[in-house]
Amino acid sequence: MPASPLDILQSVFGYASFRDPQQAIVEHVTEGGDALVLMPTGGGKSLCYQIPALLRQGTGVVVSPLIALMQDQVDALREAGVSAAYLNSSLDAQQQREVERQLLAGELNLLYVAPERLLTVRFLELLERTEVALFAIDEAHCVSQWGHDFRPEYRELTVLHQRFAQVPRIALTATADPRTREEIAERLALQDARQFVSSFDRPNIRYAIALRHNPRSQLLGFLDGHRGDAGIIYCLSRRKVDETAAWLSEAGIEALPYHAGLDAATRAANQQRFLREDGIVMVATVAFGMGIDKPDVRFVAHLDLPRSMEGYYQETGRAGRDGLPAEAWMVYGLADVVTMSQMIAQSESGDDRKRIERSKLDSLLSYAEATQCRRELLLSAFGERFAGPCGNCDNCLQPPKTWDATVQAQKALSAVYRSGQRYGSGHVIDILRGIEGERMSQLGHDRLTTFGIGADMDEKQWRSVFRQLLAAGLLATDPEGFGTLRLTAASRDVLVGQRAIHMREETRPARRASRRRDSQLITGASLGIEAYEQPLWDALRALRSRLAKQHGVPAYVIFHDATLLAMLRAMPESEDDMASISGIGDAKLKRYGRDFLDVINAKE
Repeated sequence: MPASPLDILQSVFGYASFRDPQQAIVEHVTEGGDALVLMPTGGGKSLCYQIPALLRQGTGVVVSPLIALMQDQVDALREAGVSAAYLNSSLDAQQQREVERQLLAGELNLLYVAPERLLTVRFLELLERTEVALFAIDEAHCVSQWGHDFRPEYRELTVLHQRFAQVPRIALTATADPRTREEIAERLALQDARQFVSSFDRPNIRYAIALRHNPRSQLLGFLDGHRGDAGIIYCLSRRKVDETAAWLSEAGIEALPYHAGLDAATRAANQQRFLREDGIVMVATVAFGMGIDKPDVRFVAHLDLPRSMEGYYQETGRAGRDGLPAEAWMVYGLADVVTMSQMIAQSESGDDRKRIERSKLDSLLSYAEATQCRRELLLSAFGERFAGPCGNCDNCLQPPKTWDATVQAQKALSAVYRSGQRYGSGHVIDILRGIEGERMSQLGHDRLTTFGIGADMDEKQWRSVFRQLLAAGLLATDPEGFGTLRLTAASRDVLVGQRAIHMREETRPARRASRRRDSQLITGASLGIEAYEQPLWDALRALRSRLAKQHGVPAYVIFHDATLLAMLRAMPESEDDMASISGIGDAKLKRYGRDFLDVINAKE
């Protein structure tokens, strides 16, 4: 085994150099230090514990929350020539005994295990008979009760510090705002650990958000630029997931549903297809996502607002893990805010938790309505200052027009106040527009001074005003979650004329043209594949798929899209040339190098 971190990085994983701050983390943990690592998805967190596990004596034990993630990591390590295994419920009793034998015999470099199994008395006693190189706690944000993926078992992982005090521990996550970061350190007894906080920026992801007006047409327009790409579409309800997946399938897009209402076998089969096949689109609730290690997801689309900025960052971060161009696209409406507010109010959480969740929803709505650089706002939610513009979000690429909405805001706020702060936006808009009716008359709202003062604007225009007032914190939904509106402390300055209000001017973007050239669909268009490169690109992907099926692993475990793209551009003529391509280590070069060279040479 090579003696230095850089040797292992090159020979095992096929990378020429570390990305900051990987090397410092690897060296610190290899020397026996504890670490808390915050690094964006796709930033190379896994290498931060995999390389120390290969350098230190014993077996690196990785705490991982999901079976699918364990299997993917182990598949990838084995393909790279590393002795790795996992222990979970997918193995039968005999297979589990064999993994335990390998562990006790010191034959494993890395072992992946779920927190529930690790915490059993039997497994802890097994570890005490084993030489443990390190403990890696992946997805460490699961420890936080304020987070979006809370797992109570994670809170008991302090037992590792208590029973194995001399074994270094490294906790890793891609999503942790300052509050969550503090809680991770406290709950895992890592207050004295060295913290490595990388930039949360994902510069390869393009962020775009639009008002929902015809979601199916909008989604199809977006997907026109991603034909043949793998992607994830998030919906709030199970019914919407099923309907969207069925509709996309009828439209000729290979889409699969995923939510907790499906039986376990269907969920597992759909997830396996998504992971192992190219070009599958998964339509899902948030039940799908954490631990999905697929690097070539080219887009993540939201048809509804997520719960929080943390959730949005985590979900959009599943796109472009390989560092190649990817898109995060979302449409939303005022109804989303009402629905999410109701879900929060009706949950069984305590008042403190509900208050924090409402605050997080308000922050996300403000982000959606913003006219400034998306990346700047997104990173600020994680305590990171970013000097925009980023040049890779909708607001930077096509700066939105704004208009002076001070008078309209005053009218809207007055109508909410004079109607008793007891009604939703629909009724208040009817008051403003002077819509007569039996209920309006019974309530006496047709006699209010605000009745009809907004008749110069239609319902759509007023809905935009109310949505942006909510986003700006000038209106709030009631804490009981019935969708009624009330003023906030900030409303007064607007009503008395001490604060001007400028709002985004709503426009409907033109439908994106399909990326077709010479009557042929360019399936790699989002990666910049040109028409003349298409035959070789297709041949490389076909070979990768064939090899993946032969080895029973996802296609990206053979090679990432980034590695195939490097082959396409470098056109290697020999194994020495192939060895210089990023992502091709010694084991993969020996196993697959000649096959890919044959395809490249045949296409010249």
